[in-house]
Amino acid sequence: MTRSADNPLGLAVMGLLMERPMHPYEISSVLRERGKDASVRVNRGSLYDVVAALEQEGWITPQARLQEGKRPARTVYALTETGRGVFVERLDEQIRNPRREFPVFLTAVAYLGALGPEGARAALGERADRLRAAIANDERALDDALRSGQVPRLFVIEADYALHMARGELAWVEATAEQITNGALPWPERHDDEGER
Repeated sequence: MTRSADNPLGLAVMGLLMERPMHPYEISSVLRERGKDASVRVNRGSLYDVVAALEQEGWITPQARLQEGKRPARTVYALTETGRGVFVERLDEQIRNPRREFPVFLTAVAYLGALGPEGARAALGERADRLRAAIANDERALDDALRSGQVPRLFVIEADYALHMARGELAWVEATAEQITNGALPWPERHDDEGER
């Protein structure tokens, strides 16, 4: 399979086109309305590049050109049968097979010792505060989307998953900060000729 099938934005575009044909501006708007811009990067340039790549693969096809007033004409795209097959196959593979991902935080926390106990506790405490705020915002946004009745829960299920992941991270960050405080996570003695890890 080619790179555009692995691109999260490409999958998001094909997913929306499974619902109905859309032009790129509408795709961008719907992604933002549903909060999917939290899981995929959406900017005008990358969206148009992905649309062009999907069209070149034969997975989407222009269906119509719309002209509204003096605005530039917009091309409406539809998912092809081949595109539908590729989309379903790729989603099935990604859901079935866990894949190790490499978030920046995982790399940084591997060297937590370099901050020293006080610095590590302070950094983890600030991260916990920011996670709590983000979780509260995401919970409100998800509740608002579901309460409106315009978006079925299945269409925002990734937001529920992201909340579970954030809550798990918050629990780990709080527990680790507490272990530093109570000495359950001891710091090795530092020698003059070596740094802390």
